[in-house]
This record gives sequence, structure tokens and C-alpha cells, in this order.
Amino acid sequence: MNIAVTGANWFKSSYSRPNGECVEAAHLAEGLVGVRDSKNPAGPALVFDGNAWDAFVSELKAGTFDR
Repeated sequence: MNIAVTGANWFKSSYSRPNGECVEAAHLAEGLVGVRDSKNPAGPALVFDGNAWDAFVSELKAGTFDR
């Protein structure tokens, strides 16, 4: 499936470092969320269902993935 990410409003976390090595996200049509590497904005983007993205962010906040 191809999802259009051209023209999406990409943003970085306020916790991102200014060195440009960040993950960017964008809210897409139909409740989807795009994720890409800020160093390669023309490169591929991963696209997630909004519910899956919300669950992932909740687990991040809970510390589930902390080492």
C-alpha cells in the first residue's frame, strides 16, 4: 500500500537534540502516523495505524523500552 507523505507537516519531539539526528513524525490522512529519519527526509517513511502509534507512545512514556 502506498500512502502519500508528500506535503505532510513533519515534527520532532521537543526532547530532540539539535544535531539533526532525530526521528520525525507526521499526522497523515485517515488517522495514520508517518515516521521518518530526519537526516534523510526524502527517504522512506514508516506508516502506522493511529491506534498502534498511540499504544507505542504510551509504552514509551511508561518506560517499557528503557534499558
